[in-house]
Amino acid sequence: MNLYSALFYLLSLVILASTALAITRRNLVHAVVYLVLSFFGSALLFYLLGAPLLAALEVIIYAGAIMILFLFIVMMLNVERLEERFFPARQWVPAAVLGLLLAVVGLLAVSTQPGGDRLLKTAVAAPSAFGSYVFQRHWLSVEIVSLLLLIALAGVLFLGRDNDKGVSEEDR
Repeated sequence: MNLYSALFYLLSLVILASTALAITRRNLVHAVVYLVLSFFGSALLFYLLGAPLLAALEVIIYAGAIMILFLFIVMMLNVERLEERFFPARQWVPAAVLGLLLAVVGLLAVSTQPGGDRLLKTAVAAPSAFGSYVFQRHWLSVEIVSLLLLIALAGVLFLGRDNDKGVSEEDR
């Protein structure tokens, strides 16, 4: 096993562990922080596999912009903490069944390797060529995504605003 293989497996374990911690935390801020760690691990994995542009996009877009938006949403909604320690069984059973099904399909996909003897051609594109391609051919999709993020932000501001206009500070 060489250094790249060891780094690959180490990063994979970090990504899996931080994602598992993100989906099992009851505190939403902690879940967002673990998800950011998972995104940084994914970016390092992209960089290790020879895709520095994807690594930079992962850090800038996902770990930066979208996670800050999620953190802003969590703080604006001011979600009350639930006293219940564990999720009820009606939520665990479907998640366990779907997780087991996903694990079986993943193991089958990894073990059978259809077309595993063929090598894929490496696609190399400069960041400027990639940017030109995206903004010349898919500009409408980029604008739609930015509009959806703006609508989500406006929705969070609407949900997080204080609706107690008639209540004085002493009554709160």
